[in-house]
Amino acid sequence: MFIQTESTPNPATLKFLPGQTVLEAGTADFPSAEGAENSPLAERIFKVQGVSGVFLGNDFVTVTKTEETEWDHVKPAILGAIMEHFTSGQPVMLGEVAASGHAEHDGENSEIVGQIKELLDTRVRPAVAQDGGDITFHGFERGVVYLHMQGACAGCPSSTITLKMGIENLLRHYIPEVTEVRPVGI
Repeated sequence: MFIQTESTPNPATLKFLPGQTVLEAGTADFPSAEGAENSPLAERIFKVQGVSGVFLGNDFVTVTKTEETEWDHVKPAILGAIMEHFTSGQPVMLGEVAASGHAEHDGENSEIVGQIKELLDTRVRPAVAQDGGDITFHGFERGVVYLHMQGACAGCPSSTITLKMGIENLLRHYIPEVTEVRPVGI
């Protein structure tokens, strides 16, 4: 098994490509070791000293390190953990993974929210997946779209520019009711 690595716009995050499917559908975000118990893969990676976050996509694993940790010190151990997991035969996740990751929204703006989610799924999410992250819909209120940034996108130095110059401009262009885009932390 050969695992490729790619840098991301976030210097604290690396993207690992195991050359096989990680998740059949959806994504899984583990911003800390707490809550990773439903993913044997994430649990194994969190055992590496200096790992602060794990994000699972369709064909990649994004790992975030602590500020004081050097990639040269943890990268080999992370590669080993990923390889051990895929050769063990264990599942990546125990139970179901949410397909879209978007928050539900019912009510008066459901048509606008449907358009927002469609644009996110077709234009935004494939682009940020290339960088080892994901952006999901969290809410829409009085013209403001609230988005949740995951994986390499969370804490990325260029995430504000991505939100304001990229996503906000895109949504405002296609959906006049959108006036602003803001990140949320979950």
